[in-house]
Amino acid sequence: MSQLDSRRRWTIMFAVMLGLFLSAMDQTIVGTAMPRIIAELSGIKLYSWVFTSYMLASTALVPIIGKMGDIYGRKPFFLGGIVVFLIGSVLSGMSQSMMELIIFRGIQGLGGGFIFANAFAIVGDLFTPAERGRYAGMMSGVFGLASVIGPLVGGTITDNLSWRWVFYVNIPLGLAALFVLSAVLPGSQRHAAGRKLDYAGAVTLAAAIVPLLLGFAWAGNEYSWTDPRIVGCFSLSAVMLAAFLIIETRAEEPIVPLPIFRNPIFAVSIAATFVSGAAMYSGMLYVPLFMQGVLHFSATNAGMVTMPMTVSMVAGSMLGGQIVTRTGKYKRNSVLGMAVAAAGLYLLSLLSIHSRQTTGMADMAVVGFGLGLTIPTLVLAAQNAVPHSLLGVSSSLIQFARSVGGTIGVAIMGSIMARRLDSELSAGLPPEIQQRAPTPLLEALKSPRVLLDSNALTALHDEAFMPIFGADGDRLFNAAIDSMKQALATSITEVFLISMIIMLVAFVLTFFLREQPLRTTNELPSAFEAAPESGAPQSGPSVAQPQPLHQARDRASARTDLAP
Repeated sequence: MSQLDSRRRWTIMFAVMLGLFLSAMDQTIVGTAMPRIIAELSGIKLYSWVFTSYMLASTALVPIIGKMGDIYGRKPFFLGGIVVFLIGSVLSGMSQSMMELIIFRGIQGLGGGFIFANAFAIVGDLFTPAERGRYAGMMSGVFGLASVIGPLVGGTITDNLSWRWVFYVNIPLGLAALFVLSAVLPGSQRHAAGRKLDYAGAVTLAAAIVPLLLGFAWAGNEYSWTDPRIVGCFSLSAVMLAAFLIIETRAEEPIVPLPIFRNPIFAVSIAATFVSGAAMYSGMLYVPLFMQGVLHFSATNAGMVTMPMTVSMVAGSMLGGQIVTRTGKYKRNSVLGMAVAAAGLYLLSLLSIHSRQTTGMADMAVVGFGLGLTIPTLVLAAQNAVPHSLLGVSSSLIQFARSVGGTIGVAIMGSIMARRLDSELSAGLPPEIQQRAPTPLLEALKSPRVLLDSNALTALHDEAFMPIFGADGDRLFNAAIDSMKQALATSITEVFLISMIIMLVAFVLTFFLREQPLRTTNELPSAFEAAPESGAPQSGPSVAQPQPLHQARDRASARTDLAP
């Protein structure tokens, strides 16, 4: 597709970004509508499953769909993903119960997974690695834009129309992307004859991913880390992962060609993406909680704090892409981006109960700019390091690593925060309150949820402190609230500090990222290619990438820097 004329490539690019925007926005737009959804459909205990079902379906299949795109072409899977996503959107909007909504959100997530798995790979088909930097930056910017627009659109639609239109709004945009891509996106030119999908690998990979993600989603929230259900999830995941690895070593057309991880550039890109994902999502999740619970801002104002992060992420992605395209160098962007993001997380760890909203916004902007510099760069480095026949695999594995890293990071950070919060709440409550307050009030003061609800605060003051403490009620109420705010601030800033340390690990990893000249074609020299795709007999796994990299030094002396 890199031979298409500029106008057609830009048309395809726009339509792909539109499809990606829809699936990315859907992860943020629904949150603002959830209070209305709960009010109409009930089932508050199933609240988290509206998001979990989407996450499971969209994440678990990404590596599998990426491989299928490499074999059969990306057009049917990207278009099919849009269709499935739209069907899920219509059904979600028509839901009459929370269980229906959860199921239909899973269908949406399935379509979103098809879109995520192929979007960056299509960009790789359209542009050579030397051209790809600026366009990869644009694609990453779509995520930031969706994060900004999603809550605003969701709130506006929910207030003025109905929560159901949060899902229906996807239909016209999705149909537009579907129509354009059907007309202009070329069909597959791959020769799939003789190439069979590794069904056993696909099944065992999905069976390993789903319980892993479920375990981390549940642990520390719904169940303790030692609960049999959590242990069972992790045990099943470990068994299925072992089975998957065994199958992949013997498969003729593996879902994940294991030798690809011997490529040092690809391995470092995956590792840095995974680690930075754990730090990134943890930081993003707790800033609004800090603003609402500690600084007592409204939900709208707290949400505004994350907007500078997304705007600066878009700016960093665009700037980083331009720099890579003009210089042909990507390592400096990765190193600098991780350093800037770590610095931003450190600044967030300095927030206190006396901080201003503008301080948090500025700190988030620093984090966003650093992430914008590095996220598309690591995608480009991974794509540039492997043959074009593995483009879908490499792109989908990068997206997968970021999602799984974020899921694991959020789960671990949530447990750390909860443990520190319990400790701080118990130790920080004034002794006079601990001695005079009845047990129900003491239990209420151990939950920071009261800090997020102004009505609950008023009720706590009027119905508990004043009747119990009389003339001392106002003084002790203020002391109790201050101690709760301090406890919440201490626990959240500890999360920011740990996230900064994790981001520094990613920073160190990027120093091991080998600089490889960006190719001016979509193919590696023949010595670097994967095994033939025509289904010819092979003596081993179909991916022979790392070994040819060693053997190619004499035949491709101009590219000796590729050899591990």
